[in-house]
Parts: sequence; C-alpha cells; structure tokens
Amino acid sequence: MSDGILPVFGRRRSSESSDATLGQPFSLGPAQQTAAPSHMGTDSAVAVRPEVVELRALCLARMDAAAVASLHPDRLLIEVERLISDIATEKRVQLNAREQRALATELVDDMLGLGPLEPLLMDESINDIMVNGPNATFVERGGKLVQVPVRFRDWNHLTNICQRIAASVGRRVDEASPMCDARLKDGSRVNIILPPLAIDGPSISIRKFSKKPIDFEKLIAYGSLTPAIARVLEIAARCRLNIIVSGGTGSGKTTMMNALSRFIDPAERIVTVEDAAELQLQQPHVVRLETRPPSLEGKGEVTARDLVRNALRMRPDRIIIGETRGAEAFDMLQAMNTGHDGSMSTIHANNTRDALSRIENMVQMSSMGLTARAIRQQVVAAVNIIVQVERQRDGGRRVTQVTEIAGIEGETQLLNDIFKFEVTGETATGKLTGRYEVSRIRSTFIERLQYFGLDRAWMNALDEA
Repeated sequence: MSDGILPVFGRRRSSESSDATLGQPFSLGPAQQTAAPSHMGTDSAVAVRPEVVELRALCLARMDAAAVASLHPDRLLIEVERLISDIATEKRVQLNAREQRALATELVDDMLGLGPLEPLLMDESINDIMVNGPNATFVERGGKLVQVPVRFRDWNHLTNICQRIAASVGRRVDEASPMCDARLKDGSRVNIILPPLAIDGPSISIRKFSKKPIDFEKLIAYGSLTPAIARVLEIAARCRLNIIVSGGTGSGKTTMMNALSRFIDPAERIVTVEDAAELQLQQPHVVRLETRPPSLEGKGEVTARDLVRNALRMRPDRIIIGETRGAEAFDMLQAMNTGHDGSMSTIHANNTRDALSRIENMVQMSSMGLTARAIRQQVVAAVNIIVQVERQRDGGRRVTQVTEIAGIEGETQLLNDIFKFEVTGETATGKLTGRYEVSRIRSTFIERLQYFGLDRAWMNALDEA
C-alpha cells in the first residue's frame, strides 16, 4: 500500500465506528440480492456476491472519515480502488479491473455524492428522477416514464441521502418535518417526503435542469414553438410586458421563463423570489431570494409573500417570481402595477383563462377584502400576456397558447389568442402534428410597442406565422 493511502485508510476501525461516521453499513437486503444496482455497470453482478458484500464492509471499516473528506473525488476514487485491490488480494476475492472500478465508484458516490442517484444525475438524457422507496426508481426520458433497475440498500440508506440533500441547502427533513423542497448544486429541484407520510418508504422527486442554458433557438429545434412565436415573445420581453407562464407540472414553465429572461437588458436590476432557487438568469445584476421553512419550534418562517414585499424595497427594475401559488399573487399584481414593468411569474393552470381564475382565487387568499370585479380589474391592468405550455401525450412540450389580456367587459375578462395550437394528426412514430392559428387583431399594448420602436417587428412576426 502506498504512502499516499496511509492517512486515509492506514488504520483499521470497527464496523460500528464506520457506521456512526459514514451512515449505514453496506449490506444488501433480500430485494437487492435479486437485482443489482444499475450504477455498477456491465459487471453489476459482482455487487450481490457475498464475498463482495464483505469486501465492501471491510473497505468502510478501514476508512478515516476526516481524511476522506479532505481528498479530491478523483484522488479518492484512485485510493479506494487501490484499497479494494489490497483487501481483495488479502481475502482472495476474484475481481477484475472493471469490477474494482465499479465497486470503488459505488463507495465514493455513497460517501461524497448521492449514492445510486449519481449516474442518473450525470445522464443528460434524463429529465426527471422519481424514487418511490428503496426498490422502485423511475426516470423520464424523451417525455416517457420508464423504470430503471436502481436499488438502495434499505430505508435507512435512502433516508440518509434525503437528509444529505436537505442539509446541503440548510434545510432538514425527518419524522418531525417529513416534507422538504430543496435543490441540488446544479440547480435541479428536489422534493422529499418521508414516512410515515410516504407509506412505501422515502420518496424523492428530482426535476433536472440542463447544464447548458436552453434558449429559443433550441426550443424551436425541439419543436416547442415556431420562429414567429419566438420572435413575438422576444419582443414582449424586450418591451417590458408583464408575462405569466402557465402550464401543468413538468410542462416546461421554468425552462420557458429562463428563455424569456435572456432578452432582459443586462443593465436592469432583477430580483427573483423562489421556494427553491432554480432560475438560471444570465444577467450580471440579479438578486436571488429564497423562502425559508419554519424551525423545529415553528418560528422563523419566511414566505414568498414576505420576500415579494421586501423585493419592492430593493429598487428592482423587474421582479421575477419562480412560481405563484398563494397569497403572494396580490403582491405580484401590486408590483406589476407600480412601475416594475417586465415582471414575470409561472402558475399552474390548464389554459390561459384558467390561469386568470387561479390568480383571482389566490388574491382572495390574501384576505384583502377585494371584490371579484376589483381583483379582475387589477389582473387586467397588471398582466399583458399569458404563455401556455403543455406536455402533450407524445411526450413533447409545446407552447399551445399565447394570449393577450385585452381588457374587461362587465364581469368578463377579454382575451385574444395571438397564437393557438391545434392538433391536426399524428405520425407513424406517434408524434403529434399541428398548426398554429394566428390572430392579427391590433394589440392593446401597441403604444408600448411603438415606444420601444418594435411595433413593425411585432406585425412582421405575425405576418410570417
């Protein structure tokens, strides 16, 4: 054994000591003995051999947690692989080079990363990861859900990973507080729910975000929208129109808002408000605010509404709310109506008219005592455009409506669908085909377009649709 490995693995420790420092011991339960973890590669069968289970435990027993934490992951992988080779020789366990590397990778992922989730997080073809207990993991690829043969050792192993995710962003998840919204280092959004609320074991839902920012050019290539729609939305962002992006869960609302934000002037000051920070703005002058759950004593909670109110005092040019889901809707409308033009938010809704109804309902949650007509007038005055995105049955995410809030007549808000997607058929491969109906009615915010000198560009985009 080389000198470089001695500080980390040079002294033998009891298995009880390693368990206390590094989490639960490496052992395979009955379910795992019939299905090996997929992250072991083509030689994953090595993971279920009894001698390898013992080898894994011996490796942990010889590790010094403090020294492990001080090593770079690449260096640690080399040292762990060397240790596995030494112990395998000592115990006369037959392992080839690929099996040694696979076992070393598994150990390092468990110590420094998220265990069996690491290969899934590195796979750029995966959009969502859903863990339903230690023995059932699903991913979304190309808009379709598929099960993958990833296994955790037991409930404790999965719970440790949940707690590691929450602790990395200063939050906690345990029996006293079994639900948590968090984020990973790359900005991916995570929701965790533990037993007893999750009956079949800890559940993790991870919404991954592309490591490369997605712009309108890529969305056009994916078939999510047309060049004409992209140009109209670009003009809307540049003209500081207030925009709501609506859609269902996983429809691409945050991706659309990230793409829209790329057209904000770099000289503008932007304040973002989110439950779990996931927006990827490219501007240099951005202040990111994140809500905080209550402490164990039930104190210290900071809500989205508190942050929106505070953002108004921070001299923002635009306020971007990651998702409006409660009483903060009233403060969002106030911001849009008080000189913070160009503000944006997302909202869950099935279509653009439902989005207006949801905003109205959420404003009523603020207990401001406003009448329904007063709220609708506020919405009409504040919101200019609603962009509806949808994940359709072929797995594709598309812009299905771009709707202008044209005014109010009596108790009814007037809407003008600038673009509306109509499904016309389906290809032999199951891909939906369709076309956009275009409205060329004179816009109610034509004066804003003229002020920015983009009215002609707006009409040209509609003519090209």
